[in-house]
Amino acid sequence: MRELLSHLHEPELVARFQRRCGLFLVRDPHHGPQRKKEHAADEPRAQRNGRWDHQDKNSNYEIQQNGCAVNFEVRNRFLHVLFLVSAALGHEVFYITCLPFIHWSLDPFLCRRLVNMWTVVMYVGQVMKDVLKLPRPTSPPVVKLEPRVDAEYGLPSTHAMAATAISFTVLLSAPSRMQFQFEWGLLIAVTLSSLVCLSRLYTGMHSVLDVLSGVLISALILSSTYPYWESIDRFQLSSSFSPLLGMFLPLFLSYSYPQLDHYSTTRGDTTTILGASGGCWVGYWLDHQLGGPLHPLGEKIPARLPPLTLNSVFRGGARSLLGIVALLGTRQLVKTLSLKALFSCYSVENSDPNARRRREIEVPYKFVTYMAVGLVNTILVNRGFVLLGLL
Repeated sequence: MRELLSHLHEPELVARFQRRCGLFLVRDPHHGPQRKKEHAADEPRAQRNGRWDHQDKNSNYEIQQNGCAVNFEVRNRFLHVLFLVSAALGHEVFYITCLPFIHWSLDPFLCRRLVNMWTVVMYVGQVMKDVLKLPRPTSPPVVKLEPRVDAEYGLPSTHAMAATAISFTVLLSAPSRMQFQFEWGLLIAVTLSSLVCLSRLYTGMHSVLDVLSGVLISALILSSTYPYWESIDRFQLSSSFSPLLGMFLPLFLSYSYPQLDHYSTTRGDTTTILGASGGCWVGYWLDHQLGGPLHPLGEKIPARLPPLTLNSVFRGGARSLLGIVALLGTRQLVKTLSLKALFSCYSVENSDPNARRRREIEVPYKFVTYMAVGLVNTILVNRGFVLLGLL
């Protein structure tokens, strides 16, 4: 078993998959593996990052990592774009647009379930990364397309965990809320989660073991919590203790996050998730006390999916645009005010590039910012749509 796990963690498996998909590392004789290794050893893990520098007409790319040029060639543009788009499904931009869209245009019930399960699997995955401290695949032989997150540890893949949790939470929850063919839903869930998982191999950010572990851990969490989903729903919406739990448990988990010997984005990302979840938890409770959420598909459950007409596309697009503007505006306003207050409280210069990495600043500003985003999404946005005649 140990030999199998070691084999699944080998970077050569990832490099082989990349080459089969048309992604090739172009070795630079002036920056060989040994020189790169020596150069990387001189820097803290948290400083190992990079950026895409340029692309030539032959689809040859260059990434700047640790001051060294890492070149790679793309021979299958379709797969390259497909996997980059699939990888983006696990980033903040997707979460701040897709999950609220489900609330605005489909069913707040589904969005609430998704946020709850997404938070659990992401917190478990992030903590496991920083406790196990298993490295990501090395380059070479792997081509790394997202060097920004290379300071994070690898196992498990939280992209794989989130994709599995979101896809199958929708699949398991939707039949009681809307009418659709389950087989098609299963096909979509498997396809989307598989694309995200494979994208983590293609981008060189995870080993096969990382991805498989993420899928299995999510499956275990889903299967063990599924019998209690309805009980959790009732507690969240009806209990007088619900808002206290929704505010203070995520805040406690943010401050008690495992400490590392270097800065990593995992603590900040986890605080962002917990803050947004806490805001949504309290917001859904308060919305229920105010008379319940407004259902975009109507009050008859299970509802039929609306026909795709020009009017429905326009209204859905308008809701998405205005809703995203409201959430981004809320994020920017609260972030600016909270940072200003914290900088003043701790006598920190705004120009200090490392100030936001300090725990006493990073945790409260991110938690408050994204809790405000969650509250605005669950309470105010749909009511604004009603006033504008979009819902």
